[in-house]
Amino acid sequence: MHTVVVLALDQVIPFDLSAPIDAFGWARLPDGRAAYRIRVCSASADEEVSAGPFTLRAPYGLEALAEADTIVLPGVADPTAPLPPGVAEALRAAAANGTRIASICVGAFVFAATGLLDGLRATTHWIAARDLAARYPAVTVDPNVLYVDNGQFLTSAGAAAGLDMCLHMIRKDHGSAVAAHAARMSVMPLEREGGQAQFIVHDLPPVPAGATMEPLLDWLEENAGRDLTLEDIAARAGMSTRTLNRRFREQTGTTPLQWLHRSRVRRAQYLLETTTYPVERIAAQAGFGSPTAFRERFKRVVGTSPHAYRRAFQGAEAEPTAPSPSPSPSPSPSPSSSPSPSSSLSGAAAAAS
Repeated sequence: MHTVVVLALDQVIPFDLSAPIDAFGWARLPDGRAAYRIRVCSASADEEVSAGPFTLRAPYGLEALAEADTIVLPGVADPTAPLPPGVAEALRAAAANGTRIASICVGAFVFAATGLLDGLRATTHWIAARDLAARYPAVTVDPNVLYVDNGQFLTSAGAAAGLDMCLHMIRKDHGSAVAAHAARMSVMPLEREGGQAQFIVHDLPPVPAGATMEPLLDWLEENAGRDLTLEDIAARAGMSTRTLNRRFREQTGTTPLQWLHRSRVRRAQYLLETTTYPVERIAAQAGFGSPTAFRERFKRVVGTSPHAYRRAFQGAEAEPTAPSPSPSPSPSPSPSSSPSPSSSLSGAAAAAS
């Protein structure tokens, strides 16, 4: 089983610590088994670790890092503090063995202090990005993305972006269905706008149970492949386009057409991950008017081309095949997270001061 070890240093930020535990903990294989074994370690086993309003004792010490397949580095309240003895050495040894290492929020300072990010692109909470770049000039800091995946090493921005990064890793490890289940169980809210990293899962915003738009959203999901206009959607809802837009935004945070576009992109992501259909067929099945329109919309939303997306999730060997007569099933919806003030903002502010 893939072992994920979360390193809890003193003054660990609670959200940064719990986010990967929950995200990886919700991941289940098709047969129902847990996809990951999760451990929490500190600089010394059973050492008392401050976590803001409470303290904790991790059952493992740094020796757990040598057994990890993935190590997650949460942020700490003072990310400029020196690393405890042995931490940098243990992380470098794990990296030399091929262990995947990822940081959340200002955990990038812990990561950068090891020297492992030298020469690489990385991100962190936007408020601390300038200080990270100043302290570690060998690291190329990009404050405008949710996370950066360098292959073995990943970094994420504040709080909710850490969840995005964890889902991204789950998706790469076990596919979209396992990641979608973890996203639903994590109740990831609202869609994102702007500054997206490549390969982010752009799923539909969740709607409160019993909301008046819920039947319409189900209908939109089922009919996303049709050439629908705002007037068509309003007629289905039995209201004017103006009223539809207002009520739709009140309940979902977006417009009917934006929702529809995201639904189509999400369906295209699923097809690119799970089939070798040509782009022309995927464009038609996802409801785009033409392959050109599909490519433009996909790049605008996901941040990369359909071909590059397929290569990332299926490997370089994936080649389109001739269309088969049977249609591909559409994926079930899963929410994505939205930018929100990070619970680690106090730590980031300390880093920037």
